[in-house]
Amino acid sequence: MFGYHLAVWLAAAFIELIWRTARVKVVDGDRLVALIQEHGAVVPTFWHQHLLICSRYLVGTGVEGFKPGFMISPSVDGQAPTMLAELYGAHVVRGSGSYTGVRAVRGVHHAIVKRGISSGITPDGPRGPRFVLKPGAIFTAQITGKPLVPIAYAAKPARLLGTWDKFVLVPPFAKIRIAIGEPYFPPKRMQEAEMQAAQREVERRLLMTFQKARAAL
Repeated sequence: MFGYHLAVWLAAAFIELIWRTARVKVVDGDRLVALIQEHGAVVPTFWHQHLLICSRYLVGTGVEGFKPGFMISPSVDGQAPTMLAELYGAHVVRGSGSYTGVRAVRGVHHAIVKRGISSGITPDGPRGPRFVLKPGAIFTAQITGKPLVPIAYAAKPARLLGTWDKFVLVPPFAKIRIAIGEPYFPPKRMQEAEMQAAQREVERRLLMTFQKARAAL
């Protein structure tokens, strides 16, 4: 357990070094403000490769009424990220992007609907395939009645690591642009073909959000 604590504190120190030295600007941040004012909570959704900066943004948005949270894998791989999220004061629901667990579904519904927590989801996590959206984020928006909000960022300089997700590593003093995409409101009920179409639509919105962030660099 000591090893986990040490890794979490080192990770937090590294994240803060990047965040506090970076030149960060948010594109369409007023969109998130308006959605929180109207709906109380949202379902922030971003690719696994954008996990580092998007998560740090969510725990420090400064948006009034925004309560950050995260859906994190229940496997042992999710232990350190859970501890890191809790270090930042975020609520954690243990479950996967596929949302097959009843406990996870109940947990995320309670967090979002009852407590007003905006639970961030990486829809291609925890192990990919990269940029292939699993239905969990859409299902969450369905059962909670909250909008799914695509988030992406671009940075200069940046490096893609040789991991399955091509994780984006940003050095200190980088230029970072975070974009808030067009929200998606799924219908309450969908057939399988409709769900697949919805997944492709959210993938498209995530891509458009990234393109917006990149254009702002």
